Amino acid sequence: MRPVAVISIGQVPVKKRYDLGLRELGAAVVQTAIDQAGLTKVDALFASNMLSDELQGQKHIGALIADTAGLAGIEAWQVRAATASGAAALRAAFLAVASGAVDTAVAVGVEKMSSQFPTSALAKALDARSEIPDGKTLLSQNAALMQLYLQTYQLPDDALAGFAVNAHLNARNNPNALYNDRQFTSADVMASRLIHPPLRLLDCAPVCDGAAAVVLAPSADVGKYGGTAVSILASSAATDRFRMADRPDPLYLKAAAVSLETALNTANINRSDIDFFELHDAFSIMACLLLEADGFAERGKGWQMAAEGKIGRNARLPIATMGGLKARGHPIGATALYQTCEIVQQLTNQAGQNQIEDAQIGLLQSVGGAAATVFTHIFGK
Repeated sequence: MRPVAVISIGQVPVKKRYDLGLRELGAAVVQTAIDQAGLTKVDALFASNMLSDELQGQKHIGALIADTAGLAGIEAWQVRAATASGAAALRAAFLAVASGAVDTAVAVGVEKMSSQFPTSALAKALDARSEIPDGKTLLSQNAALMQLYLQTYQLPDDALAGFAVNAHLNARNNPNALYNDRQFTSADVMASRLIHPPLRLLDCAPVCDGAAAVVLAPSADVGKYGGTAVSILASSAATDRFRMADRPDPLYLKAAAVSLETALNTANINRSDIDFFELHDAFSIMACLLLEADGFAERGKGWQMAAEGKIGRNARLPIATMGGLKARGHPIGATALYQTCEIVQQLTNQAGQNQIEDAQIGLLQSVGGAAATVFTHIFGK
């Protein structure tokens, strides 16, 4: 396996609704990334999308985007892993380049969630035989986790509010963030309406549209291309028991812990080497549980990192540095590619007012479904 680097990025601002279609949004960010790299084409395209079947009646997104971007003839296909689909596309592109099968690959994610209310389509990431018939959704499962967490550790209702406060503060300096014009306090979070108790509106990532892409190439070849390259030090994935009810401890995200350990070993680094963490904060409870599963906080104390300001831009472990899923937005198929673009911005000193000082190593984790799948990627300057 040869070393791989991200050589260029492309992203559009996340919006509540785009009039452009999936193909136009996807092609736009692919063309931006390819142009930035000084290329006219790439060898392969891996496209991420979760909901186009149900919301737009469209399958076969990979070939569709390739054709629209003027890349007809190249290898192009769709990659899915529920809400972690973007990370799956990134891993597919990474493996293709690392193996030598191709020399350049683009991972692109696109999602238009505004077409219809997506809750029932999102629920298909759960067990169709025993969870969906009982009315379970990703929202209700995360609410159950949050309720269990608060009860287990006997915490106040506002214990997790700091995650939303941090995300919205960081989004204010991100021109691509959906909510770059708002700032909230813990009191604001607790005053927002209950969606599924104890989850409130400001505990949840918004429904939105967006697209992002990155171009990958062998690290040895980065001098051939424009822009500044960022190394992918590790790419890994792991799974847990599919149903939350089958896990010995639902509050322990085993797939996150396993995939991170694999990635750390591959990159030959320690947790202490990580300078910032773009995690899957689709819900406040998920951000908290990832910090604990990954060993950045003791069990039952992940919430304290947010409450005590230990996840801010100037803290030991900044998270959601450009707003995260919560405030930048979570257009599902594109989310992990947005996070990759943001990591590249941080590691190339292009994060503007949100720049992490002397950032050398960034961590990305993406959660599929109710944490049945977790992808981990580690990036180096």
